[in-house]
Amino acid sequence: MKKISAVAVCLVCVIIACVAGGYSSVFAAQRKIPVYCVNRQDNKVSISFDAAWGADKTRQIMDVCEQYNVRATFFLVGFWVDKYPELTKEIQQRGFEIGTHSMTHPQMSKLSRENVIKELSESADKITKLTSVPVTLFRPPFGDYNNQLIECAEQLGLYAIQWSVDSLDWKGLDARSIAERVQKMKSGDIILCHNNSDHIVEALPLIFSAAESKGLTFVPVGELIYKENFTVDHTGKQSALLNGEGT
Repeated sequence: MKKISAVAVCLVCVIIACVAGGYSSVFAAQRKIPVYCVNRQDNKVSISFDAAWGADKTRQIMDVCEQYNVRATFFLVGFWVDKYPELTKEIQQRGFEIGTHSMTHPQMSKLSRENVIKELSESADKITKLTSVPVTLFRPPFGDYNNQLIECAEQLGLYAIQWSVDSLDWKGLDARSIAERVQKMKSGDIILCHNNSDHIVEALPLIFSAAESKGLTFVPVGELIYKENFTVDHTGKQSALLNGEGT
């Protein structure tokens, strides 16, 4: 009798584990992930600058990028655009890509669907009104996201973009420390920097020289990612669906 009970208990445990595992697998399959990096072997990478507070280093950043023939992407918050409209236009006129970083830089996973759409659409519209260029990229503030946010971005024609290499420039690291963190970059990586961090201007020549020595070329995020026929795995790596580049 005891043996039968023990067997029954074991069977129940197995069933529970299988059911739980099934739910876990379904949850993982349904979870939406932004693009953290791209599966490509052509030695292309992207460097991006988030802009929310301050602007005094932005022109210097663009100057250094131009010196090294680097085409970067700037993710701008809507209230930054309101405060620096001429600089926003200059970023686009100098050949850099602009994406939205929301309207007010909130923790967007805590917002209602209506407010998420408002954050995305208002900020993108402001940028387009100034630059006459449609916005197709979005970076979530704080890197915080949920399925609703990704779905709303997709609804508005925006690709949600994270990063695979974090410079941690916002922590006040010196230029060499920033560059050392970024030097691990490889083909398909997206680098996160900020437009007003303490030592980013001094760090950029070190970063760009390191990339050149590794044979890497910088392209805007919009040229690094695949716009159609792609998948994004559980790590955020985007890959082409069909045979060809990136597969």
